[in-house]
Amino acid sequence: MTRHFDDLQLGSLELFCLAADSGSFTAAATQAGVTPAAVSRSVARLEERLGVRLFVRTTRQMRLSAAGQAYYQQCRQALGQLVEAERQVTGGQLEPSGRLRISAPTPYAHHRLLPLLPRFRQRYPKVQVDVHVSNRNVDFAEEPFDLAIRGREPADSRLVARRLEDAELVVVATPGYLARAGTPQTPHDLLQHECIQFELPSSGRRPPWSFHQGGRLVEIETQGGLTCLGDFLATATLVRHGGGLMQAYRFTVQDALANGELVEVLGEFAGTSRPFMLIYPQARHMPLRVRAFIDFLFAQTGARLG
Repeated sequence: MTRHFDDLQLGSLELFCLAADSGSFTAAATQAGVTPAAVSRSVARLEERLGVRLFVRTTRQMRLSAAGQAYYQQCRQALGQLVEAERQVTGGQLEPSGRLRISAPTPYAHHRLLPLLPRFRQRYPKVQVDVHVSNRNVDFAEEPFDLAIRGREPADSRLVARRLEDAELVVVATPGYLARAGTPQTPHDLLQHECIQFELPSSGRRPPWSFHQGGRLVEIETQGGLTCLGDFLATATLVRHGGGLMQAYRFTVQDALANGELVEVLGEFAGTSRPFMLIYPQARHMPLRVRAFIDFLFAQTGARLG
């Protein structure tokens, strides 16, 4: 078998991935225990070998080029497979380690995911976790994420989607708003009310509000003069300050309902929900840090949901 890489080149691949992970030769050098000059020389060797620029460097920032991004994805996966191979051969004695990148929408991140991360880090201190909190869909082929949490199954068959939970929806308002505008008695009464809107970043659509009525699902296209774009939790801020009615996930407003700050309306028509899915690329050899986090997250979710 012809050798394609020597030890120096394999080391250069590791330093290149560290530089891409951290966005800095200096930070990569600190993690690897070498000098920034050594990282720079390693990247230069790779660029000369490949005949492409892997990084676009300016006086202010350093980022992967388009070719560098594609190369990084393949290198990171290959290095992860090597680590996994060692783990299997040694009987699983290696600890999960490295950088884990997760993207999650704002409501799930703030109320579900972020509270769990200190516990995960206590269990796996060698794993560094980067959390991208946004309602924007991420592209695994173009962006360096290991996992994403989203509210629908992806169309891409190359992605795995596993259901975390079905989050119950509830319509809420402040007592002051209801005293001023009245309390809706049926879902169609919402058409006469100020209903806080949320615009989906992926499509620009404003999702209808959904209810159970007469044994069937009813969707209402509500209207209102206040619209939040990008951050779903912004709707909770508006509703708590008397901005109108809002259909929110119950877990985002349960404390405000318990202390009387908000009031639930149309309870007899409630019970609809939306899913939250954990999404990740299919891979024969999943990095141990990713597998550890998936197992941890489902164990915690299962305990919470009973």
